[in-house]
Amino acid sequence: MKRNKKREYQSSELVKSFARIYGFEDKLVAFEIKDFLEEYLDESLFLEIKSVNIEDQTIIIKINSPLLKHDFQLRKSFYLKKFQDKFGADKFNALSIL
Repeated sequence: MKRNKKREYQSSELVKSFARIYGFEDKLVAFEIKDFLEEYLDESLFLEIKSVNIEDQTIIIKINSPLLKHDFQLRKSFYLKKFQDKFGADKFNALSIL
């Protein structure tokens, strides 16, 4: 008797497919951006980041610290280019620091 193989999925593939079906792909990318910032920034700086969201192809980063907010404003194009290189230039075209 031949046994049918069950499909095996990686959990990340499954989460991505659910996100695509239910329309919250942007939130998953925002989580990935936040994870990237956690690796890229020092821990004390990362703790100043309040939230990361994506709305209408714009990355919105809310920062508590005025100094870090100013640094992000000065290097806005640098960070946008980094995010586009890592996650795809077609996903977003602007960066807003609040």
